[in-house]
Amino acid sequence: MNFETLMAFFGRHPMLSLALAGLTLAILYTEIARLFRGYKAIKPAALTTLVNQENALVVDLSASADFEKGHIPGSRNLTPSQFSPEAKLVAGAKQSPVVLVCRNGMASAEAAKKLKKAGFEQVHWLDGGIAAWDGAGLPLVKGRA
Repeated sequence: MNFETLMAFFGRHPMLSLALAGLTLAILYTEIARLFRGYKAIKPAALTTLVNQENALVVDLSASADFEKGHIPGSRNLTPSQFSPEAKLVAGAKQSPVVLVCRNGMASAEAAKKLKKAGFEQVHWLDGGIAAWDGAGLPLVKGRA
């Protein structure tokens, strides 16, 4: 495929060309926004390193019953309704690494955004949540922490 063939395609299919341009811009915007949002998605292996080397606070945002069925060793539980940057569990960790975890990674990403807005410096969320942790073959603890 050469440049002339590509231009001919764009000329014959203007709607597809516009759709491609729009999707490309959306992807670029999303990726650039991700770089500057101030909190990071981490994988299970990176979480173990962060906990072992920097004593990160791991906050599990699962419902209490789900937390008791299985959670990351050493994690603390705050349900989404209890979670806020002012919560006693997290309020003292503004300069420390804080990792937010939930069942699938969605609620923890939103909570990470709140912590970053509240001035927390090292905010992370576990990409894929407990499902990713379990899928990586890492241990889960049952019961209350």
